[in-house]
Amino acid sequence: MSGDHLGYTRVSTQKESLEFQLDALRAAGCARVWSDVGTGQHARSSLTEVLDYLRPGDTLIVWRLDRIGRRTGELIRLVTDLAARDIGVRSLTEPVDTTTPAGRTILDVLAAFAQTEANLVRESTHAGLAAARAGGRRGGRPTVVTPDLLAEAHRLRESGSSLSDIAQALAISRATVSRALSTTPVPDLDNEATDQR
Repeated sequence: MSGDHLGYTRVSTQKESLEFQLDALRAAGCARVWSDVGTGQHARSSLTEVLDYLRPGDTLIVWRLDRIGRRTGELIRLVTDLAARDIGVRSLTEPVDTTTPAGRTILDVLAAFAQTEANLVRESTHAGLAAARAGGRRGGRPTVVTPDLLAEAHRLRESGSSLSDIAQALAISRATVSRALSTTPVPDLDNEATDQR
C-alpha cells in the first residue's frame, strides 16, 4: 500500500499516559495521530474521525488492536470493513498487518476463532433453553404480572383508564401492561378461589 500511515491510540483514564504510544506511532512513520481518553463508544470520537479520514491505500497503525475494538467480533468487523475500502491495519505489538499476506492470514485465524466462539455460545444457550423447557421451565425473566395485578389491569382498562395510568397505578411499566393485556385473558379469580377450597 502506498498511502499514508495514520495512527490511533487510546487510554482508559486521564491518569494513563499516551506518550509512549504516541512515540511508537511516530517512530512507525505515522503522518498524523488521533487520540482518545476514556472507555465506551462515547469516548471514541477521535476514532470516528480517523476512520472517516482514511482513504484507499492508507494504513491505520495502532499500538494494540484492543485500542480500536474490545471484542473480537467488533474488531474483525472493523478491520474487514477497512479492508473492503482498501485500507490496511497494523498493530505495533501484535503480528497483525493486513497489508501483508502473513498478517491477513493471522486475521483470518482470529476471525475463525471469533466465529467458533459465537457458535459455541449460541449452541450452549439453545441447549440450556431446551433443557429448561424439558424440565417445565421457561427461559427469560419471571413475569411481574400476578393474576391479581392482571385482573386489576383488566378492570382499570374496562373502566377507561389509559395504559400509562394503569402502569402508574400498578407500579409496572407501560410495555408490561400492554403485553399482559394483549396476550393474557382476564383471570377468573372467583373460580380459582373455589378450586382451592
